[in-house]
Amino acid sequence: MNRTKLLALQIGVAVVALGIWHVFSTIPIGTAANGKPFYLLPQFFFSTPGAVIERVIKMFVSGEVYKHLAITLIEAMLAFAIGALSGVMIGFWFARKPLVAAVFDPYVKMMNALPRVVLAPIFALWFGLGIWSKVWLGVTLVFFIVFFNVYQGVREVSPVVLANARMLGMNERQLLRHVYWPAALSWVFSSLHTSVGFAVVGAVVGEYLGSSAGLGYLIHQAEGVFDVTGVFAGMLILMIFVMLIDFVVTLVEKPLLVWRPGETKTV
Repeated sequence: MNRTKLLALQIGVAVVALGIWHVFSTIPIGTAANGKPFYLLPQFFFSTPGAVIERVIKMFVSGEVYKHLAITLIEAMLAFAIGALSGVMIGFWFARKPLVAAVFDPYVKMMNALPRVVLAPIFALWFGLGIWSKVWLGVTLVFFIVFFNVYQGVREVSPVVLANARMLGMNERQLLRHVYWPAALSWVFSSLHTSVGFAVVGAVVGEYLGSSAGLGYLIHQAEGVFDVTGVFAGMLILMIFVMLIDFVVTLVEKPLLVWRPGETKTV
């Protein structure tokens, strides 16, 4: 399928979803017991697409959102960088050292099983209400996604390829560069696309639980005064924000994976 047709279908899904939301929130389908119009999606609880988009535009025009965006961006990028880098390094180490992996396996699984929301107050206690409590919360979300993908990617390197590389006289350093790293790179970028959203989630959840700025703070403030339009506006900005970061990851991914065979094209 060509990119233009795919983009048209993606936009079509969004238009249909917004259309359904608009119709159900603005056109009554009957009358309630008190005689008032009955809406399937009452505006008090769901707002309307027009109101949400208008609020987003107003927030950008007034400039009030830029400070909060910058803070959330810094927190998310630090969490993404620290979590991804440590996940790649430790994932490679565990995959190349089976004894180390076997010893630490139960501890890694126990740490991954911890609910991240439980850790948020602990990080706030340890690092205060500044950016670092949000960063480390995001790191815990990003790290395990990248770690498990890299670990699996390195372990799945073909034994035949390894045997041939060793017959050609490659040492461990050359194997790492020319065999293990290319084999794991697809897994790395697959995890990075997923972890981008989790890095932002970690930052926003931390802001939501305790902060004085950021997108999570904006959403929390709107919820506190039952401003549903403000909540949805913050969520929309958040979604656009994540998509832009993911687009940057894709731009970095393409030249690094230029060697990979292209996907089969379908009409």
